[in-house]
Amino acid sequence: MTHTPADLAALDALEVLSQLIAIDSVNSDLVPGGAGESAIAEWCAAWLTDHGLEVTRLEARAGHPSLVAIARGIGGGATLLLNGHLDTVGVAGYDGNPFSGTIETVDGAERVEGRGAFDTKSGLAAVMVAAARALADGALRGDAVLTLVADEEFGSTGTVETLAHLAATGVRPDAAVVVEPSALELTVAHRGFAWFTVVFAGVAAHGSMPEQGVDAIAAAGAFLRGLEELRADLESTPPHPLLGHGTVRVSTISGGTDEATVADRCVLTVERRTLPGDDLDAVEQQLHDLAASAVAHVPGAVGAVRRQVARAAFAVEPDSAIVAAVAGQVERVLERPARVRGEPFWTDARLVQEAGIPCVVIGADGGGAHADLEWADAASVVALADVIEGTIRRLCR
Repeated sequence: MTHTPADLAALDALEVLSQLIAIDSVNSDLVPGGAGESAIAEWCAAWLTDHGLEVTRLEARAGHPSLVAIARGIGGGATLLLNGHLDTVGVAGYDGNPFSGTIETVDGAERVEGRGAFDTKSGLAAVMVAAARALADGALRGDAVLTLVADEEFGSTGTVETLAHLAATGVRPDAAVVVEPSALELTVAHRGFAWFTVVFAGVAAHGSMPEQGVDAIAAAGAFLRGLEELRADLESTPPHPLLGHGTVRVSTISGGTDEATVADRCVLTVERRTLPGDDLDAVEQQLHDLAASAVAHVPGAVGAVRRQVARAAFAVEPDSAIVAAVAGQVERVLERPARVRGEPFWTDARLVQEAGIPCVVIGADGGGAHADLEWADAASVVALADVIEGTIRRLCR
């Protein structure tokens, strides 16, 4: 289908957002039996192709496709990467229809409701519409490259796969924008995270004769006391100006077999949230040291720490070129200076940065991410599409 520039200028990000919300894309790794990203990837691929972008579908893992779509310029300009995720968290306990995509008026403001509206189908709609509009008049010299990725909510395999594809095909983005909820503020830093399994082994014995056993739960208790000291140490250091302090906590704990037996095993999972500059190996070593200290208090106990996953924190200089470019567009659209922020949670921006691509995070306003009623502020979605279109035109000219 051929679209005129006037058609493309009139593209409505809210209409696209409603269509995206109506498609179930619950991550099946996160929620067994979830729909996965196949249907939404198919819809996006058709829409993007229809609006002039060159689309490649990647699917290293069945049921988790990602898309690379290029709004091709005439040559000679910079390449801008736009990254957003196709998947959502689950819908169990959702208040109403999670796939409605309806526009409601609440307290005088319009908002689009449904799972993923805020996190982050609003961002997907904005980048799709922005790229199609920017491509329409043929004035771009550089390329806008969209990576619409699977599995951000669980393992981030989609961003890993698309970045590898770009590298293998010789596409070298000069800068990137990652869309995640941010109330149209620029996220220039976020925490990293690491999950660990900590296992303490002892010797079972009859509860009436505990001296004949080795209590794994006692070793775990000593480890918990060490974690509390670590937490206090983290909070005693000067806070990061946007992210505050790193954190440590126990997520789960289980041990023992029954009331009358000395526990021969106790297993904990530990979550550690990190700051820019934290060394993940050093973070892990802290837990090894605490486990060693804990078993020293319980003769005969053995402790082991295993890293499940670790992702480093993200930070970009607030005066970098990509931050300045997006900030300029925010100021143009909102008619006020752009604001910067940090996030306690992790995003795929760190993977983009590790690929050597300077990036910043921005997204719509709203609420209810991962909650029982999710929504995106309609005006902010329209503004986000305008900001991203302006950024494409500014950097790919």
